Amino acid sequence: MLKAEIKKISIIRDEIEKTLLNNIAFTLLPNHIYTILGKNGSGKSTLIKSLTLLNDRKVFRVEGKIFWDNIDLLTASDEELLSIRKNQIRYVFQDCVNSFDPLKRIGYYFDTMINNKNELNDLLEYFNLPEEKLLGKLYPYELSGGMAQRIFVVLAAIAKPKLLILDEPTSAADTAIINLLIHFLHEFVSKYNSTALIVTQDILFAKKVSDMIAEIKDNSLTEFESNIIDGKK
Repeated sequence: MLKAEIKKISIIRDEIEKTLLNNIAFTLLPNHIYTILGKNGSGKSTLIKSLTLLNDRKVFRVEGKIFWDNIDLLTASDEELLSIRKNQIRYVFQDCVNSFDPLKRIGYYFDTMINNKNELNDLLEYFNLPEEKLLGKLYPYELSGGMAQRIFVVLAAIAKPKLLILDEPTSAADTAIINLLIHFLHEFVSKYNSTALIVTQDILFAKKVSDMIAEIKDNSLTEFESNIIDGKK
């Protein structure tokens, strides 16, 4: 599905290039949940945004190859990248409140991104959120961080992408919501033969949700290893 062979991810400031991550290679397969562990500032978010060139290309440079169904995303056209981000690879960012347009109500996203309102309301109910008609009247600043995060999960997952990428999905969630998310992700990858890629500092969450775990160390990524505890995941 996705195969990354990244030689280097660097940042350029004042004409000086600084390497952030190097020698990263991994393959993501369907029906699996992968987690990348790493401390604050280790480059987790930079790495996942680099997969579809979401970082500012005037500042960040990615060298290597990232294949998505035989398309090298690093050389793909802007049109190809937009289509892949819309239909095949969806993100849930950590700062979800500020990922929304502050001038648009949440209903704008429901109306423009979702056709099946019954399916939408089922997902909203699952994640303990108000129904679409009530939630749609709110502006992003009226949402808590946890609400915004769950809405983003719904908006991303309802498109049934082949790859769902989540950045620190437990940062604004309590234990009950975390358990719902774990169950949801397992059901999602199994039902749609999709893949989930998570980056987090939450080791306990990673152990509960993941099939495979890797860690960012010394500006690189360890190999993904099977998450098996006492013979069970």
